[in-house]
Amino acid sequence: MSRLVAPHGSSTLRPLLVEEEARRDELRRAERLKKIPMSSRETSDLLMMGIGAFTPLEGFMGYDDWKGCCEQMSLPSYGGLFWPVPITLSCEEELASALRPGEEAALWDAERQAVVGILRVREKYRIVKEHECREVYRTTDPAHPGVRKVLMQGPVNIAGPVRVLSELEYPQSFPGIYQRPAEARAIFEQRGWRTVAALQLRNPMHNSHAYLAWIAIEICDGVYIHQLIGKLKEDDIPAEVRVRAVDAVVRKYFRQDRVVQGGYPMEMRYAGPREALLHAVFRQNYGCSHLIVGRDHAGVGNYYGPFDAQKIFDEIPRDALAIRPLPMDWTFYCYECGSMASMKTCPHETQAVIDEEGQYRGGARLMLSGTLLRKLLSEGKPVPAEFSRPEVVAILREYYDSLHRRAPVAHHPGSQDLS
Repeated sequence: MSRLVAPHGSSTLRPLLVEEEARRDELRRAERLKKIPMSSRETSDLLMMGIGAFTPLEGFMGYDDWKGCCEQMSLPSYGGLFWPVPITLSCEEELASALRPGEEAALWDAERQAVVGILRVREKYRIVKEHECREVYRTTDPAHPGVRKVLMQGPVNIAGPVRVLSELEYPQSFPGIYQRPAEARAIFEQRGWRTVAALQLRNPMHNSHAYLAWIAIEICDGVYIHQLIGKLKEDDIPAEVRVRAVDAVVRKYFRQDRVVQGGYPMEMRYAGPREALLHAVFRQNYGCSHLIVGRDHAGVGNYYGPFDAQKIFDEIPRDALAIRPLPMDWTFYCYECGSMASMKTCPHETQAVIDEEGQYRGGARLMLSGTLLRKLLSEGKPVPAEFSRPEVVAILREYYDSLHRRAPVAHHPGSQDLS
């Protein structure tokens, strides 16, 4: 009998990935089917269903579930099950007209030019994209990266159960990090853990992240440092660089028997509060009892308040999720305290001043953020020692130096290329 929290809406995980020995025959059969091109977001959602991270979903949502998800965060087709973000598949008008209910179609990853699954068409329907954006993203601004993805969808959604035929490059590109929920649960079980706190990471681990993880370890049996290895915004740090940086911190500054590293293939939506709830859903499927929710969780720009992602957990029914949030206050390094601290613990309210040479010039609180770290590194400026571990800074500086070396050199009129 497992001591871990049960999967969401189910007593067992429900992965939709076809067993390896049967995939070859399925792929051959898929070659004869009509192809539905998929965006990177749709492909990543399919992979999450494939590995069981989106248990108990059986495929892409129909109209009633799309509407219920947007407006009440519930799925009528699953008995009113709580679900915070629509998982849908769209296509162009001409293809939708050619597809018949009951027909099977191949799911085609347009970026990688590969078949990744098969869908049996159950329903075709149209949505009001702006309505989804207002309900889920709280904005219809096309500058928001998640909203932009919704607005770029095809005009018709296709719903139906799926069979997943590939995990793409993730198992080979991120060995030991990429994990299915069943694999993470097996590790937690082996260690005898009952309570596990998930730390969501889409940035390299700076000192605030590590501080949050250490707090969680004091509360729970262990912490699951769960990195997003799917697609991010163009200005975010690539997953392969981030994985190296996080690993450098974990190996040197954490007790190895209290931490597990993992990675998942979902694409960020930057949906703030709603995405925090989705993160909770699939972390529960991974076996986590708690989700660390810090400042601006899954946010972007100024679309959400810094703690909106914490407040939304108080707005849903208590029995909607078995996993529980671990809300964390704004954290920072305090020069007066001489340590990491938070708004709840630190009495010193002045802001720290760091000059362009990375030298401390007074004040107490040094606010840490991934955005600021990226800015300092991209501009070649010094990073304060209190901000991030030297191992992390070295890896990230190497990455940004490589970007500068690859940047094209501008040639002015009249100049001579001597290369």
